Amino acid sequence: MLHPFPPELASIPSPEQFTYPFCYRPHPLCQWAAKEVIADCYRTPEMYPREGKMFGVLVVEHEGQRYYLRAFSGIYNGTYHHEGYVPPVYDLQNPKSYFPQEEQRICDLTQQIEATTDEAQRTQLKALRKEASHALQMWTFRQYRMHNALGNTADLIDIFKDYKTPFTEEEYIDYKEGRLSEKPKSRLGIPPGGAGECCAPKLLQYAYQHHLRPLCMEEFWVGPSQGNEMRIEGHFYPACQHKCVPILTYMLQGLNVEENPLFARGRALLAQVHTLYEDDDLMVVVKPTGLLSVPSRNHGEVSLQIHLSALNPEIRLVHRLDQDTSGILLAAKNLDACRNLQQQFFQRRVKKKYIAILDAPVTDTTKPTSGIISLPLSRNPFDSPRQVVNHRFGKVATTRYQFTDENRIELFPETGRTHQLRIHCAHPEGLGRPIKGDILYGTASDRLYLHAESITFQHPTTGKWMTFSEPAF
Repeated sequence: MLHPFPPELASIPSPEQFTYPFCYRPHPLCQWAAKEVIADCYRTPEMYPREGKMFGVLVVEHEGQRYYLRAFSGIYNGTYHHEGYVPPVYDLQNPKSYFPQEEQRICDLTQQIEATTDEAQRTQLKALRKEASHALQMWTFRQYRMHNALGNTADLIDIFKDYKTPFTEEEYIDYKEGRLSEKPKSRLGIPPGGAGECCAPKLLQYAYQHHLRPLCMEEFWVGPSQGNEMRIEGHFYPACQHKCVPILTYMLQGLNVEENPLFARGRALLAQVHTLYEDDDLMVVVKPTGLLSVPSRNHGEVSLQIHLSALNPEIRLVHRLDQDTSGILLAAKNLDACRNLQQQFFQRRVKKKYIAILDAPVTDTTKPTSGIISLPLSRNPFDSPRQVVNHRFGKVATTRYQFTDENRIELFPETGRTHQLRIHCAHPEGLGRPIKGDILYGTASDRLYLHAESITFQHPTTGKWMTFSEPAF
């Protein structure tokens, strides 16, 4: 499983600290290894990407030499096993194991349920099937015994005991389609399905089991996008939240892991916050790219809201910008002003203009220089903070746009959905051109080239209409 690097890469230094997997810039060694993996996927029919999949590489040190390991998430092209790729933490496809035998028993119960017309018997069989499914699920979680750099091991039940995990995709669909009367709730201590099968846990597990020293790691997409995921081949993505945060938090214990880059970055960005206008009721402030609008559970307490509250505990942001979006924000200095401004947003009386620079088009398809994009959006409850276009369950999201040159565009959101402008630009049913620097839906760059340039609203006390502008990049 150890793949060597060519001699010409020997001059590239190893990183001083291991990769923080939920926000990172790819290391040159990982970038080279990723290109090799992508090329390998197109060499043979067995590896050709019949569907898109997340892959990963882990650079390790063994007996003074550097190598890299390869992995893919879950099952790839029908199997857990491909030559040169690390094996699964636990092989659910092994025909001699308990899992397929018990899975067959559950399938037999399903066939019995479908075959009988006796309602009492059906109820009894359904109860037996539910009990067997839960028991098999718990048994499976216990088979995933994850290692860490301290030499400890823990199974998924132990690792997830203090974490809430989202409801299943089946429950989500049943609720949206009316088959569940109440919205499903997150569950404490129950791992989500597929936990332990992502690239990063598989790579670290193999390294620990074979006494290899991890140096850096990255995950990237190979093949076409799946559904509404909007993944781009060869692009690097952070580890997923709902499956990998608990597992990697445990597995990285004992490694010298770099600090979340957003912490130090956020502290430095506070110095760039400046005020365009202030009176007794409100403030108009400018947020730099990279700074959170409000505190985040995963990214610490460095945010514009915390910064403003330190100046005046009564100040509240009336709306938000994505962390990587720069530009103008409104803050209220008292409760009456806050309610008035929020009502203006709710009634869509506030007018905002954004400026964006888009990636160059990948095809010759010409989009109109102006128009309206209306694509319904919903959050992806299984991979926060990503949003998806969802024509079944999504909420209405509308954006007007006007190109000012080939790649520069003015965006006028008529609704305020999370990541609305980013998805409307990136999605094939929208403009099909991601905003430059969009690490979630496009290509990484030095920043996200999206800026809230101007805002128009009615003063909550005087009633006067006010417009403020801050030039974009």
